Amino acid sequence: MGLIRSSFSFVAGTVCGIYIAQNYDVPNIRALANDAVCRAKRIEEKYRKPDSKSRGGDGDRHV
Repeated sequence: MGLIRSSFSFVAGTVCGIYIAQNYDVPNIRALANDAVCRAKRIEEKYRKPDSKSRGGDGDRHV
């Protein structure tokens, strides 16, 4: 009796998930996550402080 009682919520959740995935337009979570990561990288590159090497004129020239 314990096995049936402990796995009931898992089985019910699986059945509901299958029903929802088949009957509704569920977005692809992996594609949404990849899109969010790409957007975050673009924003980071856009607003990143310049490196001290690319500023020039800091007196670190090698002759």
